[in-house]
Amino acid sequence: MAHNLRVARDHAGTARTFAVVKANAYGHGLSRARRAFAAADGFAVLTLEEAANLRLMGVEQPIILLEGIFGVDEIAACADLDLWPVLHHVMQLDWLQQQPPARPLQIFLKFDSGMHRLGFPLADHADLIARVQRLPGVAGVTLMTHFAQADEAAGVNWQLQPFLSETAVHGLPWSTANSAALLRYPETQGAWVRPGIMLYGASPFADVSAAQLGLRPAMTLQSEIISVQTLKAGEGVGYGQLFRAERAIRVGVVACGYADGYPRHAPTGTPVQVAGRISQTLGRVSMDMLCVDLSGCDDAVLGSPVVLWGEGLPVDTVAASAGTTAYELLCALAARVPVEETD
Repeated sequence: MAHNLRVARDHAGTARTFAVVKANAYGHGLSRARRAFAAADGFAVLTLEEAANLRLMGVEQPIILLEGIFGVDEIAACADLDLWPVLHHVMQLDWLQQQPPARPLQIFLKFDSGMHRLGFPLADHADLIARVQRLPGVAGVTLMTHFAQADEAAGVNWQLQPFLSETAVHGLPWSTANSAALLRYPETQGAWVRPGIMLYGASPFADVSAAQLGLRPAMTLQSEIISVQTLKAGEGVGYGQLFRAERAIRVGVVACGYADGYPRHAPTGTPVQVAGRISQTLGRVSMDMLCVDLSGCDDAVLGSPVVLWGEGLPVDTVAASAGTTAYELLCALAARVPVEETD
């Protein structure tokens, strides 16, 4: 993970970097991410609990709350923990006006430039910025927006240019770049960048691999073969018998299933690495097990290692085959999966 942070910072140039560690650091563990990203300029989280845990771990850098405060009662915690909330709704401004924090906060003011998810209308920027700057509990304001298609052909210009042209008159710092924008559009850097998925060694692009971007997988989900079955032609395996052998075939049963975070909807043919060779899944994924094709893996036996994704098998490749994204696979890793840390 530390290597991927260096890649992000190389792309960021002079912009400061928030390492996005929400969702338990995309399934990698908040404590591990905190250590790996110790050189980050700041951290980005979703909840007060995540922010408080980072402070307990000794994090002194700025921490931004990506969805801001959820009630007036959270203002005091922001002041106590020195958190930087994102404000995206007028109710949040009302709360700050009603109950100013004990010490002024750095505020990120989010505008909707076209994603239509969170953010104030861009057309209202002048009145909103003036109102926020008048609030007694505000120490400084950074403007931000979020891109809907930075990872696609449509790109960012249709959002970036209106955002910059509308808000330039205020002369305030701004933040727009997620992983995809940071890697592909240097003009989006602003004062702060917010890399997420790239920090964990996955590509934000469907047409560019993580390796091509200089990224290394931070997580390898690995198990082993716990049983070997031999199917005759016409015989099936697993629930629903979704796979039936066209010829005699050896099948390995792997100790990993959807209760561990492997996607149940992954179809036959989803790639796996068996004893160092690329193979494929067979049939329906069970709660605790899945089956793999041992054709061409003649040396695979009971106890042979199986990589579900990670070193030697990019998580992006597995996700594409399963009809999902690396984000979902990484975040779905179950708490019951034992974790072994390596350098």
